[in-house]
Amino acid sequence: MSGPNPFLPTKIFLTRGLGVHKERLTSFEMALRDARIARYNVVNVSSIVPPRCELVDRDSGLEILMPGQITFAVMSREDTNEPSRLAAASLGVALPKDPDRFGYLSEHHAHGQSEKVAGDYAEDLAASMLATILGLPFDPDKAWNERREEWNLSGQIVRTMNITAAGEAPADGSWLTVLAAAILLP
Repeated sequence: MSGPNPFLPTKIFLTRGLGVHKERLTSFEMALRDARIARYNVVNVSSIVPPRCELVDRDSGLEILMPGQITFAVMSREDTNEPSRLAAASLGVALPKDPDRFGYLSEHHAHGQSEKVAGDYAEDLAASMLATILGLPFDPDKAWNERREEWNLSGQIVRTMNITAAGEAPADGSWLTVLAAAILLP
């Protein structure tokens, strides 16, 4: 195959959104709008960051897309209409130091978790997956901060982060949808 591969992303950006509405589907649409990705045909894919894929900010990534475009995404989504129930959707990101290796995204969605708890969990999960393929020591009984410090000292994992949306469902029984997404760009 000559020329660039349209199915191998070269850029990626992170986004999140929150939507509330009496209808479940409309709540999801509101979350997509809040994340600024409602105008695209989003196709869910699994969670690999390709080698040499550049992390860009959301505004730069959106400039590349056209309304109606088929857009690949790794997405975490949670919803509820139970009054006062917490919902969280998070993506963890772990990128290797070697740009010729692939990285990981992890999707986590939960009820009853704060933004921080859900975000830390997703970030830990992505870093753990990357660490295991890099052959780094992995002790699931150690706290995330301990493992993160060990992996940072190894010099093989260059960056971990998360993007998380969390909220509390309204008292009136309306639907709350939260989502976090990584949009993969050609």
